[in-house]
Amino acid sequence: MIKLPVIRDVLVAEKKVLVRADLETTVNSNSNREKATRDIIEYLLGQRVKNIKVIGHKGQFEYPGVTVVNDIRADRRERENSEAMAAELADGWDVYVNESFAESHRKYTSVEALPRLMASQGKPVCVGLRFEKEIEELVKVNSKSNRLAIIGGAKGDKEDEARKLEARGWKVLRGGLLPGAKLRPDGLDISDEEIKRLSDEVTKAEVIVLAGPMGKYEDNASNAFNGTVKIFTAVANSKAHKIAGGGDTEAALEKFGLKEKMDWISVGGGAMLEFLATGTLPGIEAVIS
Repeated sequence: MIKLPVIRDVLVAEKKVLVRADLETTVNSNSNREKATRDIIEYLLGQRVKNIKVIGHKGQFEYPGVTVVNDIRADRRERENSEAMAAELADGWDVYVNESFAESHRKYTSVEALPRLMASQGKPVCVGLRFEKEIEELVKVNSKSNRLAIIGGAKGDKEDEARKLEARGWKVLRGGLLPGAKLRPDGLDISDEEIKRLSDEVTKAEVIVLAGPMGKYEDNASNAFNGTVKIFTAVANSKAHKIAGGGDTEAALEKFGLKEKMDWISVGGGAMLEFLATGTLPGIEAVIS
């Protein structure tokens, strides 16, 4: 297992700590991302840090006494992995904590260039408490056999992850807008035949990873959510070890009352798939190298 530098091993009393976090689009969200951000802030406050600054790429996150940058991607240099931007972000801060597992598959400034720079300056760089737990849970999955990944949603990079998983011996089933997904004529959901096929495969798996809805699950006025609710329910009720990942996946599980039946819900769908496929992430390499 990867030996990660974790915040609990860093002396942070009276230090100024910079936290890269996963932020949500609403204040007081009940999501795992918001909880992880609040947990790391409360941990740091308990360690008597001097100041905390949280940076993320979306949302309206707030915490009394904590400086929050909700829109780090508003600076185009974030996507460019800019050393100049990293220097600006690092200025005046003593410790870097990556609590943004969901963004750690991206080579962005706040995920990669920033911790590398701070490490070169002799400053501690590490991952947060939730990040550590994410890796522990995903390592367990890769040690098992008869692994099934059900991948849906609309993000274009998921097909790349699907192929990487197949190359490592995973059985991958596709829904949503992934190439090869068998949809209804309106293109909003997987077909009835595909619902049955996927449900049958769920019963055979020892491990199931769920990443993305099967169709337009948000639309209650049509049957577009039918595939998502049926497949997600089949997974939740299966005897397999069940892991789900990503914001849309978590939202769908919440909508259908299935969250508590999962063994683990990762804060990141793409990052989860990338780690399972490769065993590492750019955000990991940046704090261990």
